[in-house]
Amino acid sequence: MIKKLLFSLAILFTLNLSFGQNTMGTILVTEDAYEGYTLFSTHTKAYLIDNCGREINSWSSTYPPGNAVYLMPNGNLLRAGRLVQSPNPVSFGGTGGVVEIFDWDGNIIWTWIDSSDTSRQHHDVYPLPNGNVLILAATVVDGIDAIEAGRDPDQLTDNQLYNERIYEVEPVGATGGNIVWEWNVMDHIIQDFDASKDNFGSVENNPGKIDINFLNGFEPVKNWLHFNAIQYHEAFDQIVISSRRMSEIWIIDHNTTTAEAAGPSGDLLYRWGNPQAYRQGTENDRKLYGQHTPYYIPEGLPNEGKLVIFNNGFGRMPDYSQVDIIEPPVDTNGNYTYIPNTAYGPTSTFYTYPATPPTENSDFYSAIVSSARQLPNGNILICEGREARFFEIDSNENIVWEYISPISNADGATYEQGNSPPPNNFAFRATKFSPDYPAFAGRDLTPGEPLETNPDLSACNTLNTINTNQPIVGLFPNPTENTITINTNLQIDKIEVFTTLGQKVLESQSNSVDLSSQEKGMYFLRIYSDQKIITKMAIKG
Repeated sequence: MIKKLLFSLAILFTLNLSFGQNTMGTILVTEDAYEGYTLFSTHTKAYLIDNCGREINSWSSTYPPGNAVYLMPNGNLLRAGRLVQSPNPVSFGGTGGVVEIFDWDGNIIWTWIDSSDTSRQHHDVYPLPNGNVLILAATVVDGIDAIEAGRDPDQLTDNQLYNERIYEVEPVGATGGNIVWEWNVMDHIIQDFDASKDNFGSVENNPGKIDINFLNGFEPVKNWLHFNAIQYHEAFDQIVISSRRMSEIWIIDHNTTTAEAAGPSGDLLYRWGNPQAYRQGTENDRKLYGQHTPYYIPEGLPNEGKLVIFNNGFGRMPDYSQVDIIEPPVDTNGNYTYIPNTAYGPTSTFYTYPATPPTENSDFYSAIVSSARQLPNGNILICEGREARFFEIDSNENIVWEYISPISNADGATYEQGNSPPPNNFAFRATKFSPDYPAFAGRDLTPGEPLETNPDLSACNTLNTINTNQPIVGLFPNPTENTITINTNLQIDKIEVFTTLGQKVLESQSNSVDLSSQEKGMYFLRIYSDQKIITKMAIKG
Protein backbone atom coordinates (compact mmCIF):
# COMPACT_ATOMS: atom_id res chain seq x y z
CA MET A 1 0.00 0.00 0.00
CA ILE A 2 2.82 2.41 0.90
CA LYS A 3 4.56 1.75 -2.43
CA LYS A 4 1.33 2.32 -4.37
CA LEU A 5 0.64 5.61 -2.57
CA LEU A 6 4.16 6.92 -3.04
CA PHE A 7 4.02 5.92 -6.70
CA SER A 8 0.78 7.85 -7.21
CA LEU A 9 2.26 10.88 -5.46
CA ALA A 10 5.37 10.67 -7.62
CA ILE A 11 3.22 10.89 -10.74
CA LEU A 12 1.59 14.04 -9.37
CA PHE A 13 4.89 15.82 -8.78
CA THR A 14 7.18 15.11 -11.71
CA LEU A 15 5.99 17.22 -14.64
CA ASN A 16 7.67 20.51 -15.51
CA LEU A 17 6.44 22.35 -18.60
CA SER A 18 7.42 25.81 -19.75
CA PHE A 19 5.89 28.02 -22.40
CA GLY A 20 9.00 28.46 -24.51
CA GLN A 21 7.92 31.50 -26.52
CA ASN A 22 5.64 33.15 -23.99
CA THR A 23 6.54 36.68 -22.93
CA MET A 24 3.54 37.20 -20.64
CA GLY A 25 0.66 35.29 -19.16
CA THR A 26 1.75 31.92 -17.83
CA ILE A 27 5.46 31.55 -18.50
CA LEU A 28 5.98 28.31 -16.57
CA VAL A 29 3.68 25.74 -15.03
CA THR A 30 4.67 22.52 -13.34
CA GLU A 31 2.99 19.76 -11.38
CA ASP A 32 4.75 21.13 -8.29
CA ALA A 33 2.77 24.38 -8.54
CA TYR A 34 0.03 24.69 -5.98
CA GLU A 35 -3.38 24.03 -7.51
CA GLY A 36 -5.41 27.17 -6.96
CA TYR A 37 -6.62 30.52 -8.21
CA THR A 38 -4.59 33.74 -8.08
CA LEU A 39 -6.15 37.15 -7.39
CA PHE A 40 -4.60 40.47 -8.36
CA SER A 41 -5.74 43.97 -9.29
CA THR A 42 -4.51 46.26 -12.04
CA HIS A 43 -5.96 49.39 -13.64
CA THR A 44 -9.72 49.30 -12.95
CA LYS A 45 -10.20 45.54 -12.66
CA ALA A 46 -9.46 42.67 -10.32
CA TYR A 47 -8.78 39.28 -11.87
CA LEU A 48 -8.96 35.71 -10.62
CA ILE A 49 -6.96 33.32 -12.81
CA ASP A 50 -6.01 29.66 -12.79
CA ASN A 51 -2.47 28.30 -13.14
CA CYS A 52 -2.79 28.48 -16.94
CA GLY A 53 -3.62 32.18 -16.76
CA ARG A 54 -7.24 31.64 -17.75
CA GLU A 55 -9.82 33.99 -16.31
CA ILE A 56 -12.03 32.44 -13.64
CA ASN A 57 -13.71 35.71 -12.66
CA SER A 58 -13.16 39.45 -12.84
CA TRP A 59 -14.59 42.56 -11.22
CA SER A 60 -14.74 46.00 -12.85
CA SER A 61 -14.56 49.34 -11.07
CA THR A 62 -14.52 52.92 -12.29
CA TYR A 63 -11.41 53.53 -10.17
CA PRO A 64 -7.77 52.51 -10.64
CA PRO A 65 -6.19 50.63 -7.71
CA GLY A 66 -5.98 52.25 -4.35
CA ASN A 67 -4.29 49.52 -3.78
CA ALA A 68 -5.48 46.48 -1.79
CA VAL A 69 -7.88 43.78 -2.95
CA TYR A 70 -9.35 40.83 -0.99
CA LEU A 71 -11.62 37.95 -1.93
CA MET A 72 -13.73 37.31 1.15
CA PRO A 73 -14.98 33.85 2.21
CA ASN A 74 -18.55 34.72 1.20
CA GLY A 75 -17.47 35.41 -2.40
CA ASN A 76 -17.58 39.22 -2.13
CA LEU A 77 -14.61 41.28 -3.26
CA LEU A 78 -13.21 44.13 -1.14
CA ARG A 79 -11.18 46.58 -3.20
CA ALA A 80 -9.60 49.98 -2.57
CA GLY A 81 -9.72 52.44 -5.46
CA ARG A 82 -8.04 55.73 -6.29
CA LEU A 83 -10.43 58.66 -6.33
CA VAL A 84 -8.93 61.19 -8.76
CA GLN A 85 -9.17 64.71 -7.36
CA SER A 86 -7.49 67.91 -8.48
CA PRO A 87 -6.10 69.44 -6.45
CA ASN A 88 -5.63 66.68 -3.90
CA PRO A 89 -4.40 68.12 -0.59
CA VAL A 90 -3.45 64.70 0.86
CA SER A 91 -1.18 63.35 -1.83
CA PHE A 92 1.58 60.74 -2.02
CA GLY A 93 2.17 57.42 -3.74
CA GLY A 94 -0.47 54.83 -2.90
CA THR A 95 -3.33 57.17 -2.03
CA GLY A 96 -6.79 55.85 -2.77
CA GLY A 97 -9.85 57.51 -1.28
CA VAL A 98 -12.60 55.03 -2.07
CA VAL A 99 -13.37 51.52 -0.82
CA GLU A 100 -15.84 49.21 -2.59
CA ILE A 101 -17.38 45.81 -1.95
CA PHE A 102 -18.62 43.82 -4.94
CA ASP A 103 -20.59 40.60 -4.97
CA TRP A 104 -19.29 37.59 -6.95
CA ASP A 105 -21.13 38.78 -10.06
CA GLY A 106 -19.51 42.21 -9.97
CA ASN A 107 -22.36 44.26 -8.53
CA ILE A 108 -21.32 47.03 -6.13
CA ILE A 109 -22.98 46.49 -2.76
CA TRP A 110 -21.08 49.04 -0.63
CA THR A 111 -19.00 52.18 -1.24
CA TRP A 112 -17.06 54.17 1.35
CA ILE A 113 -15.40 57.50 0.57
CA ASP A 114 -12.49 58.82 2.65
CA SER A 115 -11.04 61.69 0.63
CA SER A 116 -11.09 65.28 1.87
CA ASP A 117 -8.85 68.23 2.64
CA THR A 118 -7.78 66.58 5.88
CA SER A 119 -8.01 62.79 5.37
CA ARG A 120 -7.47 60.19 2.67
CA GLN A 121 -7.56 56.41 2.59
CA HIS A 122 -4.41 54.92 1.14
CA HIS A 123 -2.74 51.62 0.32
CA ASP A 124 -4.60 49.07 2.41
CA VAL A 125 -7.87 47.95 3.93
CA TYR A 126 -8.71 44.66 5.63
CA PRO A 127 -11.95 42.65 5.94
CA LEU A 128 -12.47 41.63 9.56
CA PRO A 129 -14.18 38.35 10.52
CA ASN A 130 -17.11 40.27 12.04
CA GLY A 131 -17.98 41.85 8.68
CA ASN A 132 -16.43 45.23 9.47
CA VAL A 133 -13.58 46.75 7.47
CA LEU A 134 -10.27 48.13 8.74
CA ILE A 135 -9.22 51.22 6.80
CA LEU A 136 -5.83 52.92 6.67
CA ALA A 137 -5.91 56.70 6.21
CA ALA A 138 -3.53 59.64 6.39
CA THR A 139 -4.78 62.74 8.21
CA VAL A 140 -3.25 66.20 8.23
CA VAL A 141 -1.48 67.66 11.28
CA ASP A 142 -0.73 71.36 10.79
CA GLY A 143 2.70 72.79 11.52
CA ILE A 144 1.79 74.45 14.82
CA ASP A 145 0.39 71.21 16.23
CA ALA A 146 3.35 69.21 14.94
CA ILE A 147 5.81 71.53 16.68
CA GLU A 148 3.79 71.38 19.89
CA ALA A 149 3.96 67.58 19.64
CA GLY A 150 7.76 67.84 19.62
CA ARG A 151 8.71 67.95 15.95
CA ASP A 152 11.94 69.83 15.25
CA PRO A 153 10.84 72.95 13.29
CA ASP A 154 13.86 72.51 11.00
CA GLN A 155 12.38 69.12 10.02
CA LEU A 156 9.02 70.56 9.04
CA THR A 157 9.70 71.76 5.50
CA ASP A 158 6.09 71.21 4.35
CA ASN A 159 4.62 72.93 7.45
CA GLN A 160 2.52 69.80 7.88
CA LEU A 161 2.85 66.19 9.03
CA TYR A 162 0.70 63.22 8.16
CA ASN A 163 -0.76 61.28 11.04
CA GLU A 164 -1.51 57.64 10.22
CA ARG A 165 -4.94 56.52 11.32
CA ILE A 166 -6.40 53.02 11.34
CA TYR A 167 -10.12 52.78 11.90
CA GLU A 168 -12.80 50.12 11.81
CA VAL A 169 -16.03 50.84 9.99
CA GLU A 170 -19.24 48.84 10.18
CA PRO A 171 -20.85 49.02 6.71
CA VAL A 172 -24.41 50.36 6.72
CA GLY A 173 -26.52 50.41 3.59
CA ALA A 174 -24.96 51.15 0.21
CA THR A 175 -22.72 54.05 1.22
CA GLY A 176 -22.87 54.47 4.98
CA GLY A 177 -21.03 53.15 7.97
CA ASN A 178 -20.40 53.45 11.69
CA ILE A 179 -16.84 53.98 12.87
CA VAL A 180 -16.60 51.68 15.88
CA TRP A 181 -12.84 51.79 16.67
CA GLU A 182 -9.75 53.77 15.75
CA TRP A 183 -6.04 54.17 16.48
CA ASN A 184 -3.77 57.14 15.65
CA VAL A 185 0.01 57.43 15.47
CA MET A 186 -0.03 60.90 17.04
CA ASP A 187 -1.32 59.38 20.28
CA HIS A 188 1.91 57.36 20.57
CA ILE A 189 4.65 59.89 19.88
CA ILE A 190 7.83 60.54 21.85
CA GLN A 191 10.59 63.13 21.42
CA ASP A 192 13.72 64.25 23.25
CA PHE A 193 14.23 67.44 21.22
CA ASP A 194 12.38 70.02 23.32
CA ALA A 195 11.48 69.56 26.98
CA SER A 196 8.96 72.39 26.77
CA LYS A 197 6.84 70.55 24.22
CA ASP A 198 4.49 67.61 24.50
CA ASN A 199 5.65 63.97 24.47
CA PHE A 200 9.10 64.70 25.89
CA GLY A 201 10.90 61.62 27.18
CA SER A 202 13.57 59.02 26.63
CA VAL A 203 13.30 57.47 23.16
CA GLU A 204 15.54 54.52 24.03
CA ASN A 205 13.52 53.68 27.15
CA ASN A 206 10.15 53.79 25.41
CA PRO A 207 10.23 51.31 22.49
CA GLY A 208 6.43 51.28 22.38
CA LYS A 209 6.40 54.88 21.16
CA ILE A 210 7.42 56.49 17.85
CA ASP A 211 10.18 59.10 17.67
CA ILE A 212 8.61 62.02 15.83
CA ASN A 213 12.05 63.23 14.73
CA PHE A 214 13.52 59.99 13.39
CA LEU A 215 13.74 60.27 9.58
CA ASN A 216 15.76 57.16 8.64
CA GLY A 217 17.79 59.15 6.12
CA PHE A 218 14.78 60.56 4.25
CA GLU A 219 14.03 64.21 3.60
CA PRO A 220 11.86 65.88 6.29
CA VAL A 221 8.62 65.76 4.28
CA LYS A 222 5.09 65.51 5.66
CA ASN A 223 4.76 61.86 4.58
CA TRP A 224 7.33 60.83 7.19
CA LEU A 225 5.95 57.36 8.00
CA HIS A 226 4.37 56.11 4.77
CA PHE A 227 2.37 53.13 6.03
CA ASN A 228 1.84 50.72 3.15
CA ALA A 229 0.09 47.73 4.76
CA ILE A 230 -2.22 46.68 7.56
CA GLN A 231 -2.90 43.00 8.16
CA TYR A 232 -4.88 41.32 10.91
CA HIS A 233 -4.16 38.37 13.22
CA GLU A 234 -7.50 37.01 14.39
CA ALA A 235 -6.29 34.73 17.20
CA PHE A 236 -4.31 37.55 18.86
CA ASP A 237 -6.75 40.31 17.77
CA GLN A 238 -3.73 42.35 16.68
CA ILE A 239 -2.92 44.51 13.66
CA VAL A 240 0.39 44.19 11.80
CA ILE A 241 1.60 47.46 10.24
CA SER A 242 4.32 48.20 7.70
CA SER A 243 6.01 51.61 7.78
CA ARG A 244 8.08 51.99 4.61
CA ARG A 245 9.89 55.17 5.70
CA MET A 246 10.86 53.71 9.06
CA SER A 247 11.77 50.33 7.51
CA GLU A 248 9.95 48.72 10.40
CA ILE A 249 6.97 46.49 11.01
CA TRP A 250 4.82 47.29 14.03
CA ILE A 251 2.12 45.36 15.88
CA ILE A 252 -0.67 47.00 17.87
CA ASP A 253 -3.55 45.68 19.94
CA HIS A 254 -7.02 45.75 18.40
CA ASN A 255 -8.62 44.34 21.55
CA THR A 256 -9.11 47.82 23.02
CA THR A 257 -11.71 50.55 23.03
CA THR A 258 -10.99 53.68 21.04
CA ALA A 259 -10.24 55.50 24.29
CA GLU A 260 -7.83 52.75 25.37
CA ALA A 261 -6.19 52.75 21.94
CA ALA A 262 -5.35 56.43 22.44
CA GLY A 263 -3.49 55.67 25.69
CA PRO A 264 -0.69 53.33 26.77
CA SER A 265 -2.71 50.27 25.68
CA GLY A 266 -2.35 51.51 22.13
CA ASP A 267 1.46 51.74 22.23
CA LEU A 268 3.40 49.39 19.97
CA LEU A 269 3.40 45.82 21.24
CA TYR A 270 6.24 44.81 18.95
CA ARG A 271 8.50 46.30 16.30
CA TRP A 272 11.17 44.84 14.08
CA GLY A 273 13.44 45.70 11.19
CA ASN A 274 15.32 48.86 12.12
CA PRO A 275 16.28 49.18 15.82
CA GLN A 276 17.98 52.53 15.29
CA ALA A 277 14.43 53.96 15.10
CA TYR A 278 14.23 53.55 18.89
CA ARG A 279 17.95 53.95 19.68
CA GLN A 280 18.69 50.26 20.18
CA GLY A 281 20.98 49.69 17.23
CA THR A 282 22.83 51.15 14.28
CA GLU A 283 22.52 50.95 10.52
CA ASN A 284 24.46 47.68 10.74
CA ASP A 285 21.59 46.17 12.75
CA ARG A 286 18.99 47.12 10.18
CA LYS A 287 17.12 44.25 8.50
CA LEU A 288 14.33 45.87 6.45
CA TYR A 289 14.45 48.28 3.51
CA GLY A 290 11.11 49.71 2.41
CA GLN A 291 9.23 46.45 3.06
CA HIS A 292 5.62 45.53 2.17
CA THR A 293 2.84 43.16 3.29
CA PRO A 294 4.01 41.66 6.61
CA TYR A 295 1.49 39.13 7.90
CA TYR A 296 1.20 36.19 10.26
CA ILE A 297 1.06 32.79 8.56
CA PRO A 298 -2.32 31.27 9.51
CA GLU A 299 -2.66 28.20 11.69
CA GLY A 300 -2.50 24.92 9.79
CA LEU A 301 -0.07 26.12 7.12
CA PRO A 302 3.64 25.37 7.03
CA ASN A 303 5.54 27.89 9.19
CA GLU A 304 2.31 28.78 11.00
CA GLY A 305 2.67 31.58 13.53
CA LYS A 306 5.64 33.16 11.81
CA LEU A 307 5.69 36.50 10.00
CA VAL A 308 6.29 36.76 6.25
CA ILE A 309 7.66 40.02 4.85
CA PHE A 310 8.47 41.14 1.31
CA ASN A 311 11.73 43.02 1.94
CA ASN A 312 11.93 45.34 -1.07
CA GLY A 313 15.55 46.35 -0.61
CA PHE A 314 14.85 50.02 -1.34
CA GLY A 315 17.90 52.11 -0.51
CA ARG A 316 20.16 49.09 -0.17
CA MET A 317 23.20 48.46 -2.37
CA PRO A 318 23.29 46.44 -4.48
CA ASP A 319 19.63 46.51 -5.58
CA TYR A 320 17.83 43.30 -4.69
CA SER A 321 14.62 42.19 -3.02
CA GLN A 322 14.10 39.22 -0.75
CA VAL A 323 11.40 37.34 1.11
CA ASP A 324 11.95 37.07 4.85
CA ILE A 325 10.21 34.83 7.37
CA ILE A 326 10.80 35.66 11.03
CA GLU A 327 9.76 34.02 14.28
CA PRO A 328 8.63 36.78 16.68
CA PRO A 329 9.21 36.34 20.42
CA VAL A 330 5.50 35.90 21.18
CA ASP A 331 3.62 33.44 23.39
CA THR A 332 0.31 31.72 22.66
CA ASN A 333 -1.63 34.67 24.12
CA GLY A 334 -0.01 37.27 21.89
CA ASN A 335 2.40 38.66 24.49
CA TYR A 336 5.81 39.74 23.16
CA THR A 337 9.11 39.34 25.00
CA TYR A 338 11.25 42.46 25.27
CA ILE A 339 14.52 42.84 27.20
CA PRO A 340 15.05 46.51 28.18
CA ASN A 341 17.87 48.39 26.45
CA THR A 342 18.03 45.89 23.59
CA ALA A 343 16.42 45.51 20.20
CA TYR A 344 13.38 43.34 19.73
CA GLY A 345 14.22 39.86 18.49
CA PRO A 346 14.87 37.88 16.49
CA THR A 347 18.40 38.86 15.56
CA SER A 348 18.18 36.90 12.31
CA THR A 349 15.52 35.61 9.96
CA PHE A 350 14.08 32.10 10.14
CA TYR A 351 14.14 31.92 6.32
CA THR A 352 15.28 34.22 3.54
CA TYR A 353 14.90 33.94 -0.23
CA PRO A 354 17.28 34.21 -1.92
CA ALA A 355 19.48 32.73 0.79
CA THR A 356 22.65 34.42 -0.42
CA PRO A 357 22.64 38.19 -1.12
CA PRO A 358 23.85 39.01 -4.64
CA THR A 359 27.11 40.87 -5.12
CA GLU A 360 25.62 43.06 -7.86
CA ASN A 361 22.20 44.39 -8.81
CA SER A 362 19.70 41.54 -9.07
CA ASP A 363 16.95 40.76 -11.57
CA PHE A 364 14.74 40.05 -8.56
CA TYR A 365 14.11 43.60 -7.42
CA SER A 366 10.94 45.57 -6.88
CA ALA A 367 11.59 48.90 -5.17
CA ILE A 368 7.90 49.36 -4.43
CA VAL A 369 4.69 47.37 -3.73
CA SER A 370 4.94 43.50 -3.77
CA SER A 371 4.08 40.59 -1.45
CA ALA A 372 4.85 37.00 -0.50
CA ARG A 373 2.37 34.33 0.66
CA GLN A 374 2.87 30.95 2.30
CA LEU A 375 0.93 28.22 0.47
CA PRO A 376 -0.49 25.04 2.04
CA ASN A 377 1.87 22.70 0.17
CA GLY A 378 4.98 24.50 1.45
CA ASN A 379 5.49 26.65 -1.64
CA ILE A 380 5.71 30.44 -1.43
CA LEU A 381 3.89 32.71 -3.90
CA ILE A 382 5.86 35.88 -4.60
CA CYS A 383 4.51 39.03 -6.25
CA GLU A 384 7.32 41.10 -7.76
CA GLY A 385 4.89 43.95 -7.96
CA ARG A 386 6.70 46.58 -10.02
CA GLU A 387 6.74 44.15 -12.95
CA ALA A 388 3.41 42.44 -12.12
CA ARG A 389 5.35 39.18 -12.08
CA PHE A 390 4.03 36.37 -9.90
CA PHE A 391 6.12 33.29 -9.28
CA GLU A 392 5.95 30.33 -6.95
CA ILE A 393 8.96 28.64 -5.40
CA ASP A 394 9.08 25.20 -3.80
CA SER A 395 11.02 24.20 -0.68
CA ASN A 396 14.18 23.85 -2.78
CA GLU A 397 13.65 27.37 -4.18
CA ASN A 398 12.89 26.07 -7.65
CA ILE A 399 10.45 28.25 -9.58
CA VAL A 400 7.47 25.98 -10.24
CA TRP A 401 5.01 28.56 -11.62
CA GLU A 402 5.51 31.96 -13.22
CA TYR A 403 3.05 34.51 -14.58
CA ILE A 404 3.40 38.07 -15.92
CA SER A 405 0.31 40.24 -16.21
CA PRO A 406 -0.50 41.31 -19.78
CA ILE A 407 -2.71 44.22 -18.63
CA SER A 408 -1.32 47.76 -18.61
CA ASN A 409 -1.86 49.45 -15.26
CA ALA A 410 -1.83 52.81 -17.09
CA ASP A 411 -4.83 52.34 -19.37
CA GLY A 412 -6.07 48.76 -19.02
CA ALA A 413 -4.86 47.80 -22.49
CA THR A 414 -4.36 44.08 -23.14
CA TYR A 415 -1.02 43.15 -24.68
CA GLU A 416 -0.41 40.42 -27.22
CA GLN A 417 1.51 37.25 -26.52
CA GLY A 418 4.96 37.33 -28.10
CA ASN A 419 5.41 41.07 -27.58
CA SER A 420 7.03 42.71 -24.58
CA PRO A 421 4.86 43.02 -21.46
CA PRO A 422 3.20 46.38 -20.77
CA PRO A 423 5.74 49.11 -19.96
CA ASN A 424 3.57 50.24 -17.05
CA ASN A 425 3.13 46.90 -15.35
CA PHE A 426 2.10 47.02 -11.73
CA ALA A 427 0.42 44.84 -9.10
CA PHE A 428 0.23 45.69 -5.42
CA ARG A 429 -0.18 42.06 -4.30
CA ALA A 430 -1.06 38.58 -5.49
CA THR A 431 -2.95 36.03 -3.41
CA LYS A 432 -3.55 32.37 -4.26
CA PHE A 433 -6.64 30.55 -3.03
CA SER A 434 -7.26 26.83 -2.68
CA PRO A 435 -10.08 25.34 -4.80
CA ASP A 436 -11.89 24.56 -1.54
CA TYR A 437 -11.84 28.19 -0.35
CA PRO A 438 -15.41 28.90 0.86
CA ALA A 439 -15.91 31.70 -1.68
CA PHE A 440 -15.93 29.11 -4.47
CA ALA A 441 -18.66 26.87 -3.05
CA GLY A 442 -21.47 26.62 -5.60
CA ARG A 443 -19.72 28.93 -8.10
CA ASP A 444 -19.11 28.25 -11.77
CA LEU A 445 -15.32 28.02 -11.95
CA THR A 446 -15.13 27.02 -15.62
CA PRO A 447 -11.99 28.68 -17.00
CA GLY A 448 -12.43 31.36 -19.64
CA GLU A 449 -9.78 32.69 -21.98
CA PRO A 450 -6.34 33.90 -20.88
CA LEU A 451 -6.04 37.65 -20.35
CA GLU A 452 -3.43 38.17 -23.06
CA THR A 453 -4.37 38.25 -26.74
CA ASN A 454 -3.12 35.49 -29.06
CA PRO A 455 -2.34 33.17 -26.13
CA ASP A 456 -0.25 30.03 -26.37
CA LEU A 457 -1.58 27.30 -24.06
CA SER A 458 0.13 24.35 -25.72
CA ALA A 459 2.20 23.44 -22.68
CA CYS A 460 -0.77 23.77 -20.35
CA ASN A 461 -2.90 21.63 -22.61
CA THR A 462 -0.18 18.98 -22.52
CA LEU A 463 -0.11 19.24 -18.76
CA ASN A 464 -3.87 18.71 -18.57
CA THR A 465 -3.71 15.72 -20.92
CA ILE A 466 -1.02 13.98 -18.93
CA ASN A 467 -2.94 14.74 -15.76
CA THR A 468 -5.96 12.87 -17.26
CA ASN A 469 -8.07 16.03 -17.16
CA GLN A 470 -8.89 15.55 -13.54
CA PRO A 471 -11.81 17.67 -12.37
CA ILE A 472 -11.20 20.22 -9.66
CA VAL A 473 -12.14 18.69 -6.33
CA GLY A 474 -12.31 21.00 -3.33
CA LEU A 475 -11.88 20.27 0.37
CA PHE A 476 -13.67 22.41 2.93
CA PRO A 477 -12.62 23.55 5.43
CA ASN A 478 -8.93 22.94 4.88
CA PRO A 479 -7.18 23.16 7.33
CA THR A 480 -9.80 21.62 9.63
CA GLU A 481 -10.10 20.64 13.27
CA ASN A 482 -12.85 18.06 12.72
CA THR A 483 -14.80 17.10 9.62
CA ILE A 484 -13.60 17.84 6.12
CA THR A 485 -16.07 17.80 3.21
CA ILE A 486 -15.30 17.07 -0.44
CA ASN A 487 -16.96 19.55 -2.80
CA THR A 488 -17.35 17.99 -6.24
CA ASN A 489 -20.01 17.13 -8.80
CA LEU A 490 -18.61 13.60 -9.06
CA GLN A 491 -20.25 10.60 -7.45
CA ILE A 492 -17.92 9.60 -4.63
CA ASP A 493 -17.60 5.86 -4.10
CA LYS A 494 -15.05 5.83 -1.31
CA ILE A 495 -12.51 8.01 0.48
CA GLU A 496 -9.33 6.66 2.04
CA VAL A 497 -7.14 8.75 4.34
CA PHE A 498 -3.38 8.17 4.58
CA THR A 499 -0.63 9.67 6.69
CA THR A 500 2.45 11.09 4.98
CA LEU A 501 4.14 7.74 5.65
CA GLY A 502 1.48 5.91 3.70
CA GLN A 503 -0.44 4.44 6.64
CA LYS A 504 -4.18 4.19 6.03
CA VAL A 505 -6.03 5.61 9.04
CA LEU A 506 -9.61 6.18 7.85
CA GLU A 507 -12.13 5.17 5.22
CA SER A 508 -15.50 6.71 4.36
CA GLN A 509 -18.29 6.01 1.89
CA SER A 510 -19.78 9.52 2.15
CA ASN A 511 -18.48 12.85 0.85
CA SER A 512 -16.84 13.74 4.18
CA VAL A 513 -14.32 12.35 6.65
CA ASP A 514 -13.96 13.04 10.36
CA LEU A 515 -10.35 13.84 11.34
CA SER A 516 -11.15 14.89 14.91
CA SER A 517 -9.50 11.79 16.39
CA GLN A 518 -6.34 12.16 14.30
CA GLU A 519 -3.19 13.99 15.30
CA LYS A 520 -2.45 17.41 13.85
CA GLY A 521 -0.56 17.29 10.58
CA MET A 522 -0.83 16.60 6.86
CA TYR A 523 -2.88 13.76 5.35
CA PHE A 524 -3.56 12.52 1.83
CA LEU A 525 -7.13 11.75 0.79
CA ARG A 526 -7.53 9.16 -1.97
CA ILE A 527 -10.95 9.78 -3.54
CA TYR A 528 -12.51 7.03 -5.66
CA SER A 529 -15.16 8.08 -8.21
CA ASP A 530 -16.29 6.68 -11.60
CA GLN A 531 -13.11 4.64 -11.95
CA LYS A 532 -11.07 7.80 -11.24
CA ILE A 533 -8.69 8.00 -8.29
CA ILE A 534 -7.95 11.55 -7.16
CA THR A 535 -5.41 12.38 -4.46
CA LYS A 536 -5.82 15.57 -2.39
CA MET A 537 -3.88 16.95 0.56
CA ALA A 538 -5.67 17.84 3.81
CA ILE A 539 -4.34 19.51 6.94
CA LYS A 540 -5.59 18.70 10.44
CA GLY A 541 -5.12 21.82 12.60
